[in-house]
Amino acid sequence: MSTLPTEMLHVFCPMHVVLDPTGHMIQAGPTLHKISPIPLEGARFLEAFEVYRPRAITTMEQLLQVDGRKLHLRVRKGIRTPLKGVLMADGNGGAVINMSFGIAVVDAVRDYQLTSTDFAATDLAIEMLYLVEAKSAAMDASRSLNTRLQGAKIEAEERAFTDALTGLGNRRAMETALNRLQHSREAFTLIHIDLDLFKQVNDTMGHAAGDAVLKQVSQTMLHETRQDDLVARVGGDEFVIICHALTRKSRLADLSARLIERIEEPVPFEGRECNISASIGICVSEEGDSRSPEDILDQADIALYASKRAGRARYTFFDPDAQYPEAEAS
Repeated sequence: MSTLPTEMLHVFCPMHVVLDPTGHMIQAGPTLHKISPIPLEGARFLEAFEVYRPRAITTMEQLLQVDGRKLHLRVRKGIRTPLKGVLMADGNGGAVINMSFGIAVVDAVRDYQLTSTDFAATDLAIEMLYLVEAKSAAMDASRSLNTRLQGAKIEAEERAFTDALTGLGNRRAMETALNRLQHSREAFTLIHIDLDLFKQVNDTMGHAAGDAVLKQVSQTMLHETRQDDLVARVGGDEFVIICHALTRKSRLADLSARLIERIEEPVPFEGRECNISASIGICVSEEGDSRSPEDILDQADIALYASKRAGRARYTFFDPDAQYPEAEAS
């Protein structure tokens, strides 16, 4: 077999070595050159490769005794890549050993940047590599698809809870937050805001002006509230603010007064000014409150319309003991 032309061995067995009777390599396949950190021709085979099964092989004589048997080897230096091999004696004291990577082929391809040209054309490793690449590509495609689907799901959920014009939460976001708070019985306050004179802006200056006002009012509310508070647009010119763990009336009064003052600032639009105000109803829910979200909304609504009846641009706290909620001047 060692008398075969060198090029034929390189093509059929790109991971072969030809040993002379002293155990030195006189020829090595191109793929072995890629994975060996040292020059192979002229080097002693057992100094470049360790045979760890069968054990105790340290001489050429011992190598020749395993003629035809399966060998387990690894490269001694650099990346200690495990290899499989089989030795055939040439009848003249030398031998040819043909090797492969076995199940370590995927790691070897990665570690040494091998390609299909580094294997015999009939080597099943090529088929396995194609399968691995196909599986890897499929997994990458699956991960990419899952990422896109997850992103689309998150985006859809965000849209479902977001007012398209203002970017605030919508009624669904408000209801979800109220149900969660009612279930946990945590303390919070619901502030219901209705814009005064907004219809006149729409009627006299057009809906584009009204949209500009709604956007400005939304930014004002976000600026005046805390990061953990929920600000939602629940109707054409109606808003709700849910203040988590804030029930102190003095602080709520200050917040409501600031909101009215800021909302009353003229909103410029195409060289003109839009002037509105706000009426506010406030319903406080202390920790352990058993009222339903619907009851709290209704009571904040009662307080809101008490503010409107009292002259608008005011805030009113809901008073369960009063026949009509009392209005307070801002």
